[in-house]
Parts: sequence; structure tokens; C-alpha cells
Amino acid sequence: MDRRLGFTGELATTAMGIMPHEDIDDALRLALTLDIPFWPQLPKLSYYEDMYVQAMEHFPGIVIDEERLRIFVDSNRFMEEIPEYLENEGIERLFRLSDRFAQAYQRFLTARLGSYRSIRGQIISPISLALKITDENGKPIVYNDEVRAFTYAFIQKKLNVQYGELKEKNDNAFVWIDDPGLEFIFNAMCGYDNVKAKRELTEFFEGVDGPRGLHLCGRPDWDFLLTLNIEILSFNANAFGDLFVTYDKVKDFLERGSIISWGIVPTSYDDFVGEDVEGLAKRLETMWDVLGEKGLDRQLVVRQGLLAPATCNLVNADKSATVEKSFALLGEVSDYLKGKYLQ
Repeated sequence: MDRRLGFTGELATTAMGIMPHEDIDDALRLALTLDIPFWPQLPKLSYYEDMYVQAMEHFPGIVIDEERLRIFVDSNRFMEEIPEYLENEGIERLFRLSDRFAQAYQRFLTARLGSYRSIRGQIISPISLALKITDENGKPIVYNDEVRAFTYAFIQKKLNVQYGELKEKNDNAFVWIDDPGLEFIFNAMCGYDNVKAKRELTEFFEGVDGPRGLHLCGRPDWDFLLTLNIEILSFNANAFGDLFVTYDKVKDFLERGSIISWGIVPTSYDDFVGEDVEGLAKRLETMWDVLGEKGLDRQLVVRQGLLAPATCNLVNADKSATVEKSFALLGEVSDYLKGKYLQ
């Protein structure tokens, strides 16, 4: 076990933070059914709960236009507000998630969380944030060296404050970064290259207080992630697992004590229909067979493994119904595999 992790995976269930619910109670109820629960992000409840907007509270120069659903950094205001920010950056409350930007967070902290194997939080990655958020001229802030460096430091502070609050509720808490934009840095058209990103992300994680985790649903360069200084990697195994397990670095990642969260249960209605426990379990075991051929012990894969839905989903016509069913099926898959490998 890695020194930063106080727990092993053992096929425990968790999930991504974004949920389609419009009722906080319903979302929290579902999140708390998992072995490793999390606080829900509810963008259908408020624009401020969009994971990009949510992270930008108190960012110097930020402009949030709720009516037009637009957010950007005003470059002049950024420079004007930096001195005041630097004077106050030691004030922890400036980096806490407020009710306006994360309505379920404080409610989550009031739940009885100490008996869970772990609990989890999340925040957008500085890479994805800087690629998505633009200045007033529509240019992503990732291309402004000063603002990008600030973004890394700002998100690191927010992550560490959140981790500190969660750790008070459960000693094995962790916060992972969501990185939906990471795959784009491997595109030749992206002016922020993956070499620079790897260096800056490594430095970012060196300043993270607790277990270091990263989640993404897309397809990056897997060696980039598997050699990153993280202890938890969450990915869409349903879509990319067959490719992922062919990488030799997976074996090294697990053998050094890190955890992989296998996102196996689909959450979109069309993909979910027709899935069952044995079929999804078999898909995972087929992936694990490939790792076995590389000399990786199956019990190690199980011990260092979590199970999760494949992705978040906000677009199903049935709103939260399929997502709820996906969480239920996830629990059944977990119980089935636990019964097979952990008895």
C-alpha cells in the first residue's frame, strides 16, 4: 500500500461527482449508497455548480454571467486584483466551497462519514480549467504563462482545503482532480504541449496534501498518466479498458501500491440497456486476464481496484433514472466479484 493511502481498493464502489439530479436529497442519498461516497456536483440545479464555474470562486478577474452562461477572466481585472488576493491568500475560507457554488457539499459534511472505507471529493484539474476558461478575447488562459501558473497554485489550495475538511470526517479521505480536457494536450493542434503539462502537473501534485488522484473519461496517452506521481487513477474502462491493459506501465502502477478505479457500468440509456452483472464482470475479468499474461497477480488487481460507473451523464431523456439504475448495477457487479475473489 502506498504511504499516502490508508486503504486498499478490494472492489469497493465509488463514482464521479457530477450528477443529473435536481434535488439535493436524492443526489446525496444515492452518493451515500456507495462504499466510497462523494459529494454531488449538480449543474442542473445551478450554473454555479458547473465544475468549471464552481472552481473559479474568488479567482482574480473572474466574470460570471449567469444569464448568458458565460465565464471568463478579465485580464485587466486579474492584474488589478492580484495584490489584494496575495494579501489574503492565507485566509482559508477564501478557498472553501461555498453553498452558492456547491450546494450539496456542506450537507455531505453533516452526514455520518466516519465508518466508510474512505470518502471522496473532487475539483477540476488546472489543465482542463486553463484549457476551457478564456480571457475577455476568447483566448484560453492556458496560453498566458502567468495566469496558467496562478491557476495551478489556486486549484492546489482549493484541493488542499477541501481535503482538510473531508479528512476531519474520515481519516482516509481523498480528493481527485477531474481532467476531461487532458486528452487534448496530445493533439498536435494544442499549443500547450504534454511535456510542459507533465512537468507542471507533477509539481502540482507534489504540493497536494493527501492521496493524489486523477479522473478522466477520455482517452489520453496512458503512459503519461501511469508514470504520473499519483496514487489513484480513475478512467472509463468500459470504453478504453481493452486498450489500457495492453500498456506495460499498468503493472508498475499497481505494483507500487496505487489504485485503479475501473469505470465499467455505462450510464447512458442506450449503452445501459441490455447490460447485466455477469456480462460486465466478464468484461472486467477479460481485461484482467491480459494483465495476468503480463505477470500481474489477480489478487493484486483486486486488492488495488475500485469499481465505478463508466462516466457521468447529464443528457439522458429519463433524467436521473438510468444513472440510478447504473449505481444499483454497479453494486451488484461489485458484490458478484467480491464473492468470487474476496471470500
